Amino acid sequence: MAGISVDKDAFCRRMTSLYQAWKNGDGGNGLGKADALVTAVGVDEETVYAKSTALQTWLFGYELTDTVMVLCENNIYFLASKKKVEFLKQVASEKENQEGVPAITLFIRDKSDGNKANFAKLIEAIKDSKEGKTIGVFRKDNFPGDFMDGWRKALADSEFEKVDISSAVAKVMAVKEEKEIDLIKKACQTTCDVFNKQFKEELMEVVDADKKIRHNKMAENIEASLENKKIVGNVDSNFLDMCYPPIIQSGGIYNLKFSVVSDQNKLHFGTIICALGVRYKSYCSNVVRTMFVDPSDEQQSNYNFLLTLEEEILKTLVDGTKLSSVYATAVDYVKKNKPELLKNLTKNIGFVMGIEFREGSLVLNTKTDLKASKGMVFNINIGFSNLTRKEGKGDQEKKYALFIGDTVLVNENQPATVLTQMKKKIKHVGIFLKEDDDEEEEIEQPDQLLGRGMRKAVLESKLRTDISTEDKRKSHQKELATQMNNEAKERLAQAKSDKTKVKAKKSNISYKNVAQMPKDPDIHALRIAIDKKYETVILPVFTIPTPYHISTIKNISQSVEGDYTYLRINFHHPGSSVGRLDTVTFPNPDAIFVKEVTYRSSNTKAPGESSAPAANLNTAFRLIKDVQKKFKTREAEMREKEGIVKQDTLMINPNRGNPKLKDLYIRPNITHKRIQGTLEAHTNGFRYTSVRGDKVDILYNNIQHAIFQPCDNEMVILLHFHLKNAILFANKRHVDIQFYTEVGEITTDLLKHHNIHDRDDIRSEQHERELRHKLKSAFKNFIEKVENLSKGEMEFESPFRDLGFFGVPHRSTVLLQPTSSCLLCVIEWPTFVITLEDVELVHFERVSFHIKNFDMVFIFKDYSRKVATVNSVPMNLLDQVKDWLNSCDIKYTEGVQSLNWTKIMRTIIDDPEGFFENGGWTFLDPESSGDEDDSDEEGEDSYMPTDVEDNSEETTDSEFDEESAESEFEESDESGEEELSSGEESGKDWDELEKIAAHDDKQKREQDEEEQTLSRKRKQKSQGGSSKKRKR
Repeated sequence: MAGISVDKDAFCRRMTSLYQAWKNGDGGNGLGKADALVTAVGVDEETVYAKSTALQTWLFGYELTDTVMVLCENNIYFLASKKKVEFLKQVASEKENQEGVPAITLFIRDKSDGNKANFAKLIEAIKDSKEGKTIGVFRKDNFPGDFMDGWRKALADSEFEKVDISSAVAKVMAVKEEKEIDLIKKACQTTCDVFNKQFKEELMEVVDADKKIRHNKMAENIEASLENKKIVGNVDSNFLDMCYPPIIQSGGIYNLKFSVVSDQNKLHFGTIICALGVRYKSYCSNVVRTMFVDPSDEQQSNYNFLLTLEEEILKTLVDGTKLSSVYATAVDYVKKNKPELLKNLTKNIGFVMGIEFREGSLVLNTKTDLKASKGMVFNINIGFSNLTRKEGKGDQEKKYALFIGDTVLVNENQPATVLTQMKKKIKHVGIFLKEDDDEEEEIEQPDQLLGRGMRKAVLESKLRTDISTEDKRKSHQKELATQMNNEAKERLAQAKSDKTKVKAKKSNISYKNVAQMPKDPDIHALRIAIDKKYETVILPVFTIPTPYHISTIKNISQSVEGDYTYLRINFHHPGSSVGRLDTVTFPNPDAIFVKEVTYRSSNTKAPGESSAPAANLNTAFRLIKDVQKKFKTREAEMREKEGIVKQDTLMINPNRGNPKLKDLYIRPNITHKRIQGTLEAHTNGFRYTSVRGDKVDILYNNIQHAIFQPCDNEMVILLHFHLKNAILFANKRHVDIQFYTEVGEITTDLLKHHNIHDRDDIRSEQHERELRHKLKSAFKNFIEKVENLSKGEMEFESPFRDLGFFGVPHRSTVLLQPTSSCLLCVIEWPTFVITLEDVELVHFERVSFHIKNFDMVFIFKDYSRKVATVNSVPMNLLDQVKDWLNSCDIKYTEGVQSLNWTKIMRTIIDDPEGFFENGGWTFLDPESSGDEDDSDEEGEDSYMPTDVEDNSEETTDSEFDEESAESEFEESDESGEEELSSGEESGKDWDELEKIAAHDDKQKREQDEEEQTLSRKRKQKSQGGSSKKRKR
């Protein structure tokens, strides 16, 4: 058991509570009578649940076989093998004695004498505890084996009186801690996933295709689904197990108990009961549902009553309520509303569950007077058996039962919380195949005319509800739209009381009094002076030295014109940042501000002076630039630190066996050049130490998403941490940090000659495969150790590559892959991580059949946050992306236009109530638009490019000239077209049309000849005039 750690704090806490219960025991539950508590765990593969093993799992987190534990008044003794003793040494230290836990003594088993000497020491310790006569044991636990037989014989020879402490210990273990509740929640989530994705989907396929399948076969398929990553997600299958073999019942044979086994009868399409539970890290969960195929009105009424009965039970099951009174409440409710069903009600309606599936001493029935406590987890299961359906034909249809069950958590002063969140209304568990009797009659009439195959096709098309995937998505999206708007309104109502803080520009003061001003000769000489200590520029204004802090100066410029040098200083003032997204306001914006100041000085040096007067402006320009640069650098560092939440101190674990990964690079880089380092996990966080000595600490409670990106189909393998609050290193704030190493050569030498049979290439490929396997194993081992060390606080996710799609979140096209809680791409930098819980809506832009790509816009629940955009997603992946979003319960819309989201979000933030009063996000849904004609006109207008509009408004004179030059040609064409159309309308034949064309050609030739004659005459006149000039 090397490498396995024990949660020492949990062991001390739980052992103390056990001793406290022993100390306060009144004798009625057995603990008060016992002088010592004795448990022994052997090896029995047939025993799934035993109180001894449950106690070990509760204390240590693991089951220790062939181990004897003796709890005495002042000492604790363990007898186990050498490996288990090494494991127990983690808790057998002096430190635990300070926590209220007695001293722990460890004995190693000795096979040479059959452990007689060890047994004698334990018997002696029992006799020294209190009176040493009575021992508390778990009577039902009776493990086989020589070691166990020897121990039982030693106890029998000592003639101790035995009392059963099962119910007392069960009560101590019944109240769950937060970490235990988290494990049960994870088990419940896996149970729901298995039910929905495996059983329900398989049932729909079987009913839809009219297949025949046996109950035990469906149960086997459910068990096998625990190994299917598509069903259980990122949960490690090694920690999953079934609480009991899944129970499938139908066809009139029902037994509403968890001890039954699915029989070999074939599934009957009527009333189908499914019960299943999944264990995660030894903690149990359970769910029971009744499914219907064409239920009658009476069945639906009884089922709806069963749902209301469960709600009444949850209202009664609160902290401090007797368990018998919870059952009495259920009986009274049935008597009052449907007394005819009282005889059919189950004899108990639930029990406490945890490490053991069923705790027999804490059952919701008439006999249990113990009280429920906050933190207890119950399996509520209620049902009506031996019910009769009047319209049924035969026992399979006539006899039916109703059974529902959920895992719930007891609260204080409020109803119990359901941990198995699954829809169970009749519309979610009912499969309705037939609409009415008239439809059947209409279908039966053409049977005589059709063949057997055709009749089957008609029946399937008419009777089966063939709902397409798109229709299912649309119906679910409508529900999500309503839910989204309601949640947004609730958020606005909660945030209404919170006043928005206006960010005011910090007013820096140069000097608190006149005495702090420097005594510089330049000040008295009314020249510009710079005080570096107080970061102040002292300017002469109307012969008065006036100080201005460097933060008030926006920029400065210097120019030389002729014999003078000009220095211009521009100051910050309201309106100086118009057009920028700068929300910084001034403390007193109504005051009078100096916008700019310009100084002029001569470049000519006067006789007797050492320098020209303009030297002061040159020096001032240089010094102001230097002071301004230092001030802006410091301000930038302060802005980076602004909003940084101070992390807890990293608790260094001095143990050398801490989980560790060596030779990793960090992104973003600590320095300009990347350097390697070591990532080590400690008690409450990670520490990355570079070879140069730089340290970066990341605490577990600050990690929002821990991503493990394997090297499958990638050239790097990495761990990525998306943080809740940014941390600061290398003088910058970072929310995304990753540690990676390269698997193979990212670059390839193209000049090198490659041959498929080259031994070097084959060897390098084999080496790369081995390296990939080695790195993958090392990272997985590291992750497993971290999850154990962090006590379940850290859970790593891996992306689902099968659900990935390509897109451009930044500049390059990358593969975006979803996980169970986010959408990400962490291979390329900068990374892209979006938490799905923060997303309110996803809008698809540019969705059109003639475009190959579309864009995705993520709108967040925090409207002040900038929307995230993923461009150029291939159009053929649109349905895949829709299915994924729909499965994540995220509302999506689509449109053909690209919208101005900055303006839209600003409008929503300005008047959120008005936005939702006008329909909220329904303006994005194409189905919510009114007139189709209006939408078409708007679409055409919106498609008008801005360049075309500008060009149409700004037409130059040259364009008018070109239009006038072409007008004659266009008019002739139009006249020809008019004559042709009129001829066609009057019914002219081809001969007449040819005559008209010949006449037009003749007129055109005559016009050409006239133009040629005129041009000749003009040339002759010009030549005659020039000859007369030469004669003169």
